Order: sequence, then structure tokens, then C-alpha cells
Amino acid sequence: MISFLAQERLLGAALGSIFTGIIVFEQRKSIYSLISENQSHYKSHPQMQEPKFGKKTRMELAHLWNKTVDQTMGPVIANLSLRGW
Repeated sequence: MISFLAQERLLGAALGSIFTGIIVFEQRKSIYSLISENQSHYKSHPQMQEPKFGKKTRMELAHLWNKTVDQTMGPVIANLSLRGW
């Protein structure tokens, strides 16, 4: 026969394990419900938006940007090239 102290320890371990399992289960259930709520919220509000400009306009803006940078930095680059950089 197992001693009274061993039975008490075994009962305490079993009850502790059950209590811990219930807490972990409830926490997981809460986390999963929050995740599903957030996913449904993000699906109703997509984060990616349509581009405000068409492809042609974006290419024209990129070309204008490159041309402006070339005009602005061209003399600096030419001067550095003359010095052997």
C-alpha cells in the first residue's frame, strides 16, 4: 500500500496538472478567437490599395526624377571624374 504522504503528493500533482491544462486551454481559445477576429477585420479592410497613377504616369515620373538627378549631380560627378575618383 502506498503511503498517505505519497497519495497526497500524487493527488496534488494530478490536480495541478488538470488546473494548468484548463488554464492553457482557455488561454489558447482566447488567443485563437482574437486571431480570427483580427483576420476577419483585415479581410474587410484590405491593406493593399490600387495605385493612384497608371503605369505610364509612374514611368514618366521615374524618367523625370532620373533626369533631374542627372542634371543636379552631373557637374559633381564630372568634377570627381576629372580628379580621378
